[in-house]
Amino acid sequence: MMVSLGLSSSSSLFSKSFNGSTKSSIYRCRASADVPDFLSVDWLESRRKRPFGPRLSFNAVECVQYQLDALMLNDQPRPDYGVEVMYRFAGFDPFERSLYFGPSFDLGQFERFRRIFHHSTYRVLLNHKERKILSTLNVEENRYKQRVWIRGARPEEEETFEFTMVQRVGGFWDGYWLTESLLHDGDSFSGGVAY
Repeated sequence: MMVSLGLSSSSSLFSKSFNGSTKSSIYRCRASADVPDFLSVDWLESRRKRPFGPRLSFNAVECVQYQLDALMLNDQPRPDYGVEVMYRFAGFDPFERSLYFGPSFDLGQFERFRRIFHHSTYRVLLNHKERKILSTLNVEENRYKQRVWIRGARPEEEETFEFTMVQRVGGFWDGYWLTESLLHDGDSFSGGVAY
């Protein structure tokens, strides 16, 4: 970006009296610069490529399916992308402890959330090979539960998980289905977890 300013006093644009004398000066300003467009050329396309996450048009069943699809291809297009999608669907307050995985954890930072998925209990979800819906239940008008059996990528690795989806009422997420909890059937953290 090039800007040039020129000041000249050859002709008088304004005059004013100061202590009985008249001083004349001219102020001419020239500016030239490469002015960028307000919106980039690919703005519309970049808006269409917003990160995948909750949408107002998704119902509870679709939300669970999309999350599991993302975990099935967890490392595409980048490592732990599926976990990122799960984090976007998570319906907890990042400034408070959460019961998302059962026990109370501080999950406000993505890295802590990600580490739980790499724990021996939840890693079966990452890049899993097969899944089967065991049961579904509409608990209330805005609450939905689904139990899913998962066969992992490693030999003899299979677990059952329960998704609890809640449709928010009021606020920024009004009408969106978000994941309230993802629970493992069993005592998933009996040996402890360092997150």
